[in-house]
Amino acid sequence: MTTPLKNNTTAGSELPARSDLPTQCDLPVQLLKPIERFLRYITSERQLSLHTVRNYRRHLILFAEQMLTLPITEWRALDASQVRKLATLNHKLGLSPRSLATKLSALRSFCDYLVLQGDLTANPAKGVSAPRQHKPLPKNLDVDEINQLLSVSNAVESDDPFLVLRDKAMMELMYSAGLRLDELVNLDLTDVKLREKTMRVIGKGNKQRQLPIGSIAITALQAWLAVRGEYADNAQPALFVSQLRRRISHRSVQSRMAKWGQQQTLTSHVNPHKLRHSFATHMLESSGDLRAVQELLGHANISTTQIYTSLDFQHLAKVYDAAHPRAKKKRED
Repeated sequence: MTTPLKNNTTAGSELPARSDLPTQCDLPVQLLKPIERFLRYITSERQLSLHTVRNYRRHLILFAEQMLTLPITEWRALDASQVRKLATLNHKLGLSPRSLATKLSALRSFCDYLVLQGDLTANPAKGVSAPRQHKPLPKNLDVDEINQLLSVSNAVESDDPFLVLRDKAMMELMYSAGLRLDELVNLDLTDVKLREKTMRVIGKGNKQRQLPIGSIAITALQAWLAVRGEYADNAQPALFVSQLRRRISHRSVQSRMAKWGQQQTLTSHVNPHKLRHSFATHMLESSGDLRAVQELLGHANISTTQIYTSLDFQHLAKVYDAAHPRAKKKRED
């Protein structure tokens, strides 16, 4: 059993304010109070990240507002047929199957909590699912494109050397270990052990895993750490900081990587998750060890990792088509 070692919320952080949410009406207290109790529970007991807690609150508040149109003014009055009505309503409003599935997952978790608290006798959302969604294969960069992207020493004159060293270290580390964006942003100085070439990562569900760091990423990190002290206070624990001398934001990482993709003249859009997909695909192509890739990525279920076997087969199919005499003959005919 994994023991949470680090809470991704900062000291003194609070739940997102009600004003942060796109509400359309005032909720009755009997709808709002259980949501607030649930958010405190997943923050303190389950130690979910503040980012996740905000998403839960947004989904549940919007569900509660839609319940008033049925009309339902308390959670104990919600049944499976009404959850299906809400799901259908959201689908008709243009919510994608993927987004609807995420929203329903939040509602199921919340109702599980209400059952645990004795506020509900059964979970009305348990058997309700979103429409079947087409799952596109994750897109990745090939090895040549990765090398092209990470050759960021050819920076334009307008780039601050600080930004170049930081961005290179972030991209090298993300590709070296297949990190999620949230995992990269939440890394602290104490999580990285350069001498051992390892780092501690806190993934989904606040679960810890130890990951190796490649030698090229180590070199990039050393270059970044040599200048980091000029841009961060001694009390700042974050490994990667912004020019505002605070932990870098998710949005900043996304925009910087997109910028480097354009500057390095890649044909496809570059984002943090694409580096994670590239890591997984290249590791599987080289090793064929699905279980090891699962552990490195921090997937709880190997079925999540198996999608990369499809990518691997596509790669093999292209090699076969280009190299096999019969494949060539068929094309020429």
